[in-house]
Amino acid sequence: MGSFLSVPAAKSGEGVHCETSRGDANKKIRISSYFDDNPRLIPSLPDEVSIQILARLPRIHYLNVKLVSRRWMIAVMSGELFQLRRQLGVTEEWLYVMTKTGGDKYLWQALDPRSGKWQRLPPMPHVVDEEEPKRGLPGFWMWGVVGSSIKLADFIRGWLGRRDNLDQMPFCGCAVGVVNGCLYVLGGFSRASAINCVWRYDPCLNLWQEVSSMTSARAFCKTGILNDKLYVVGGVVRGRNGLIPLRTAEVFDPLTSLWTELPSMPFVKTQVLPTAFLADMLKPIATGLVSYRGRLCVPQSLYSWPFFFDIGGEIYDPETSSWVEMPHGMGDGWPARQAGTKLGTVVNGDLYALDPASCLDNGKIKKYDNQEDVWRVVIENVPVRYLTDSESPFLLAGLLGKLHVIMKDANHHIVILEADLQRRTGSNVSTSSTAPADSMTDNPVSLVEEEPEFWKVIDAKDSGVAELVSCQVLDI
Repeated sequence: MGSFLSVPAAKSGEGVHCETSRGDANKKIRISSYFDDNPRLIPSLPDEVSIQILARLPRIHYLNVKLVSRRWMIAVMSGELFQLRRQLGVTEEWLYVMTKTGGDKYLWQALDPRSGKWQRLPPMPHVVDEEEPKRGLPGFWMWGVVGSSIKLADFIRGWLGRRDNLDQMPFCGCAVGVVNGCLYVLGGFSRASAINCVWRYDPCLNLWQEVSSMTSARAFCKTGILNDKLYVVGGVVRGRNGLIPLRTAEVFDPLTSLWTELPSMPFVKTQVLPTAFLADMLKPIATGLVSYRGRLCVPQSLYSWPFFFDIGGEIYDPETSSWVEMPHGMGDGWPARQAGTKLGTVVNGDLYALDPASCLDNGKIKKYDNQEDVWRVVIENVPVRYLTDSESPFLLAGLLGKLHVIMKDANHHIVILEADLQRRTGSNVSTSSTAPADSMTDNPVSLVEEEPEFWKVIDAKDSGVAELVSCQVLDI
């Protein structure tokens, strides 16, 4: 690691430029010049030791560390430093939350759960019109990226020929994933057409870049991680008479930056529909994706406006590169977040989902029992509110080995709730009881008063009118 920074040694007889002149101005030590001219990161230590020290610093301090000198900035932004953090076992999990503000502006913020501090990511680059000259450096110019600014159900009306001003809809329906320590935003709609563009946020560089495009354009697709590769399945594209669901799937290898097509989802249950009319009216769509027990679990639905019908799902096995039908209990009982979306997350090898029931005030956390092929209630009271105008009333994440629910309260706070599932497992509380809908308060901290021993607010951040869109966890 001595070659980490190729800086020539100071010539013999030349001292460090740390000058103090006479007068008031001369009392100021030229700190920046001192570091810029010194051949080492820390003058009294070899660079090998200095990098070891930097690697052990909490990542929340890196923004300030980069301000010390150009040499320190290069060190903190290097892949070698973060590789050393992985070798030392000192990586940190941060929660990245995507929100939408007025005017369809999308923002990313990251929470360090240990310090409770938030950092705002650089804005995702805006759309450059075809007539507008491209400014900035080539390779850092890209298309704008947003989340699902309109619910999938509203888009799917187009399948019946009702396009609902689709031509005027801005970028929406992108998917989000994480692989190899970077955040990826994929696809979506641009000027009513699905796109195949992919954008990557590198937390080491604190920079967005456009990377290799998917083989197929798609919006509202689902993503998952398996064997350090990013998988994308399903989605929709615009057809002549509306939106067309996709059966295709592909995988991205971050080491080669290549996309590879996979076998398409067979949607076996749609092949047994009794009439051609039903086959034309009921459109199959992938409504979720979770990496579980070394395979990709994709719950599916049939859609005919305004109804969604659960049809179980299918599972992709990377070893055989083939699809099989999902176990009936898993597919038929997978809770739905809202029409067209089934959310799930894996924590310590266990698959969890939040069942909103009739309203989120009495939602339940369910865990999938792989042995019995059933979903079991593990927490019967989820202290979250149902906000009718919210695109994503809640999000789920596995952070620091625990299940977290991300939601917004009535005071426009983004609230991060941590569930103590181990304590709940040993509890004798009946899973049939629910809290009254009016038992919540406007104080985010008091949201957990119904079950204080099972829920803990780890952070509450004022977000104004911004809506939740998506979240991911990065461990670097």
